[in-house]
Amino acid sequence: MTAPERWLTAMWPVVRRALPDPPATAVDLGCGPLGGFVPMLLTDGYDAIGVDPNAPEEPPYRQAEFEHAELPGTVDSVVASTSLHHVADPAEVLDRIAQVVRPGGVVVVLEWASERFDERTARWCFDRLGSEESWLQRLRDEWRESGLGWEDYFRGWLEREHLHSGETLIRHLDDRLERQQLAYGPYFFAGLAAATEEDERAAIADGEIQAGRIDYVGTRPRTAQA
Repeated sequence: MTAPERWLTAMWPVVRRALPDPPATAVDLGCGPLGGFVPMLLTDGYDAIGVDPNAPEEPPYRQAEFEHAELPGTVDSVVASTSLHHVADPAEVLDRIAQVVRPGGVVVVLEWASERFDERTARWCFDRLGSEESWLQRLRDEWRESGLGWEDYFRGWLEREHLHSGETLIRHLDDRLERQQLAYGPYFFAGLAAATEEDERAAIADGEIQAGRIDYVGTRPRTAQA
C-alpha cells in the first residue's frame, strides 16, 4: 500500500463520522489521481464528486482547480484533505467552499499544522523513514545538505514552497464557517516505514513530538454572519 493509500484508509473513518448521513451530496476538494475519498463515499451511498487538476479522467470527477470547477449548485458537504495548505489563495478557495455548501452544510478539513513541525518532531520522523521516496525524505536530505539549523531551514523551505500554516487556514475557516470541531492528531505516519498511526499517537501523548494533523469540522451559517 502506498503512502496516499495508507492516508486515505486511515482518514476515512474520521471523515465519515463528520459527514451528514447518506444520501447526501459531497465534494472531495483536491482528490488527486487516486480519487481521494470519492470511491468510499460512493460505496456508502453518497452522491460524490472529486475535484482536482489531476483527478481521474472519468465521472464523477472534475479535472479542474476547485475555484473554477463546474459543480451542480449547492452541496451538502465538502471534504478537503491536505489540499488547502498549498493553494495559491486560501481565501479565494474558502470563499468558493462557503458558496458551494448549502446553509447548514458540513465542511470537513484535514490539514497540516506546519507551525508545529519543530526540530524534535522532524528528527522523530526522519529516523523512521524507509527507502520509499517521499517529501519527508527530500526534506531531510535538503536540510542536511543546507548546513542550516532546523528553524532557519524550515522557515525558508515553507516560503519557497508557498505553503500556508495551519493557523492561517483555521483563521480563514472560522471567518466563513461555524466551527463544530477542532482537534489535532497524527499526520506523518502514512509516509513512515518504521512507525504506525498508533506509534505516532503514542509519541504525541508522551510529549516526544507535536501533533501535526488538524481535524476541522465547520458548518455554513444558516443566516448571514454579522
